[in-house]
Amino acid sequence: MKDYIDPMLAHPVGMMIGFFSVAVLQLIVFLWCFEMVAKYKCWDEIRRGNVAVAMATGGKIFGICNIMRFSIEAHSTVYESLGWSVIGFVLLLAAYFIFEFLTPVFKIDEEIAADNKAVGLISMIISISLSYVIGATIL
Repeated sequence: MKDYIDPMLAHPVGMMIGFFSVAVLQLIVFLWCFEMVAKYKCWDEIRRGNVAVAMATGGKIFGICNIMRFSIEAHSTVYESLGWSVIGFVLLLAAYFIFEFLTPVFKIDEEIAADNKAVGLISMIISISLSYVIGATIL
């Protein structure tokens, strides 16, 4: 399979399609991972008009894609980029758990599920901000 894919990735358009395809697949998988750890169902809540969930999910989408952007810029192959973006996602996921742990006054997921827009906004900003920090460390 590698003998078939690598020549396609040698062409600039093939490389662009390769990076894009991998990024879309990673985004789907990473969002699914966030869906599994959240105490609410993101897409059901968004369908109901829960703005806090939409902001938190939007921050996660932006954060994931931003980490992938840094990974693509830093590496010459799709394979290296894939590996580094997975590491970056794991760090973003760890930040999600740390955020929940460091706010003992209330439960982040419960507040977001209850459409607390302030918590949704801060969650979005944390995801976006940390994606820049994580991205800057990708070598």
